[in-house]
Amino acid sequence: MHGVEGLSTQEDKTAPSAVSKGEPESGSPLRALEIADFNYPLPEERIALYPLAERDASKLLVYKGGKTDISVFRHIGDFLPASSLLVFNNTRVVHARLIFCKGKESGARIEIFCLEPTVPAEPASAFAATGHCRFKCLIGNNKRWKDGLLQMAFPTGSALETDTGCLTACKTGSFDDCFEVAFSWEPAHLSFAQVLEQAGKVPLPPYIRRQAEETDKTRYQTVFARFDGSVAAPTAGLHFTPQVLQKLKDSGIEQDFITLHVGAGTFRPVKAERIGGHAMHYEHILATDGLVRHLIEALKDGRPVIPVGTTSMRSLESLYWIGLKFLVGGFPQTDDAERAVFEVHQWEVYEDFAQARKEISPTAALEAILSYMERHKVRQIHGHTALMIAPGYDFAICKGIVTNFHQPQSTLLLLVSALIGPLWRELYDTALRNDFRFLSYGDSCLFLKDDALL
Repeated sequence: MHGVEGLSTQEDKTAPSAVSKGEPESGSPLRALEIADFNYPLPEERIALYPLAERDASKLLVYKGGKTDISVFRHIGDFLPASSLLVFNNTRVVHARLIFCKGKESGARIEIFCLEPTVPAEPASAFAATGHCRFKCLIGNNKRWKDGLLQMAFPTGSALETDTGCLTACKTGSFDDCFEVAFSWEPAHLSFAQVLEQAGKVPLPPYIRRQAEETDKTRYQTVFARFDGSVAAPTAGLHFTPQVLQKLKDSGIEQDFITLHVGAGTFRPVKAERIGGHAMHYEHILATDGLVRHLIEALKDGRPVIPVGTTSMRSLESLYWIGLKFLVGGFPQTDDAERAVFEVHQWEVYEDFAQARKEISPTAALEAILSYMERHKVRQIHGHTALMIAPGYDFAICKGIVTNFHQPQSTLLLLVSALIGPLWRELYDTALRNDFRFLSYGDSCLFLKDDALL
């Protein structure tokens, strides 16, 4: 098992929400990159098990204009280029871990980890569903749950109605890498998000080797979290406080939001020796027409767009490819723009559309999205992205990143290397020598491309 500690699937594999279609081992030179070249020693004691008492008190490692600085996160505004546009991921982490006891209290402990909705399939609709819904799930101790129903009581969180609710789970099907579970509950007027809030546990990453505690309910959540759907936090955003956000706004740093619902696949290590053997997981993204307009304005004005976190970066770059595919006829025609979902596959950006990338500007791609939205009278666009950003990737929108320090041999580290090149190793060494804390609850960094300073 890898990906989510304590949970297993039918074939003892991580079960991301979906994986890219099987790809041949030919094509982009990227496929030949060896993951061993993106390894580094990370002592266990450098992995932060708890957040600092103050969100904005983390250390900040800055790479800007060929120079490296060490500061404190609350001073990040001192290092951002003037008039930058920061883009945050406003997804909200749901309490996706459900612990059932089969039979009596002393019976088998069955853990269900909700990954992705199947009915309704759209995340917002699934978490707003009342009475019943279905999800793809990982199941821990699955061999002890061959059939039958699982039930648990949970507090309803309101003194104005029944104090205790009941959540029922029924295994209804299986996929290659996970199971489908049908949930139903009473009181039926509660949304599934409300049920999870009361019945579930915070899904801490597998490398945080402790049980979730009460404080994790707020600290493993950004202060700007809005839309339910993630099973992992966009951790770069955890450092921001309302005070830091206001200070940045007052200094002329603009802010906007995109939504990428982070899946369990974000923790999935690259097991293949070469990148070409790794299948990226899909994640759901949502962008509003207001954000698209804001991005177009920033690009036309020459103001750097800087994502907060790898999830925001993947989302923004995926928007470019969605717009490009509009222009080259890469999507089938649809009459239902409200429900249309536009996909970005893992390898197509390096292979199928490499030439189009040279010909279609970021502004033109975003304007194509905006034109589609205006033509169909929709205010937001949905997508599924399996975009892998790795060395050799040609960034269309992003000029830097605010992020944390990532696991060795991970796709997140590949993304950082794509942005700043082999320098990542020197910067990570600097962080290790200066007692930085690593991974989700760890310290932060701001890495800027040279052209972000123009």
